[in-house]
Amino acid sequence: MFRGVLKRAVTVLAAAAMVSALGAAQATVGSGRAVAAPSGGYEELWVPSSMGPIKVQVQWAAHGGSSALYLLDGLRAPGDHSQWTSDTDALRQFVGDDVTLVFPVGGHSSFYTDWLRPSSTNGQTITYRWETFLTEELPNFLAGYGVSRTNDAIVGPSMGGNAALVLAAHHRDQFRFAGSFSGYVNPTFPLWNEGMRAAMRDEGNFNLDDMWGPITSPAWARNDATVQAELLRGLPMYIWSGNGVPTAADLPNGVGNTVNAMALEAMTQTATQILRNRLASLGIPARVDIGPGTHTWPYWQEALRTARPMILDALSAH
Repeated sequence: MFRGVLKRAVTVLAAAAMVSALGAAQATVGSGRAVAAPSGGYEELWVPSSMGPIKVQVQWAAHGGSSALYLLDGLRAPGDHSQWTSDTDALRQFVGDDVTLVFPVGGHSSFYTDWLRPSSTNGQTITYRWETFLTEELPNFLAGYGVSRTNDAIVGPSMGGNAALVLAAHHRDQFRFAGSFSGYVNPTFPLWNEGMRAAMRDEGNFNLDDMWGPITSPAWARNDATVQAELLRGLPMYIWSGNGVPTAADLPNGVGNTVNAMALEAMTQTATQILRNRLASLGIPARVDIGPGTHTWPYWQEALRTARPMILDALSAH
């Protein structure tokens, strides 16, 4: 018995020493229990959700701070990792900063929204509930690690670009900054829904109608960043799009992929210009940059690098 008590005491002392060495900040979760916020390092978590367990890659704030940056993926979002971690240097960009990077894994062709029902064309058995996950289930889970529910930023490319702005617009109590990189930020633009339909059919045979219903449904307007622009008033934003003109960054992709990326980016340029004009007409300030580039990760990496100081300022995460 004595040995058991001694062993438990040594374990408690060792755990306490580890927390002290990490310089971990303390946070209070819903139960009132104090938890230690990790300081630096990388971890992969499995987070419970209505969709089942969701993998989330995390790089903890360097000094135990509570702010977080959510990084969404594009239409092809893999099921085993975030492309931010494999196709960009995002982890290295923020490694010394006091902000936790949060990379939700999955969401292929989801537009990070709550769907009406499972896709009826590919045998999907669960209903996507990505807005619920990103604004309720995930922040509540991360609060157990000392991550704030109310001092977060969110960015995304392509599919994730419009989603980042829409989620921030509807959840201003959570997000303090939003960034869209090559985002399709005006999905209600005439016939663009058909472009989305074709893309989603190509990427997993998903049925657009099971997401927001017919184009006349209020769900389409609710999930259009341009339509919801007024809700973005006062929110620091960085919106970037290429103009479809390739640069040396496209050389590794080959001619066929580059031509496709040029066409996709020409569309996002149009959408970005529409949003820029809408924000200007409402007197809502936002940094909007349009320059050379196509629809591919090297440009989104650089857009994140440009956004980084704005993100740190918005979150007071220096």
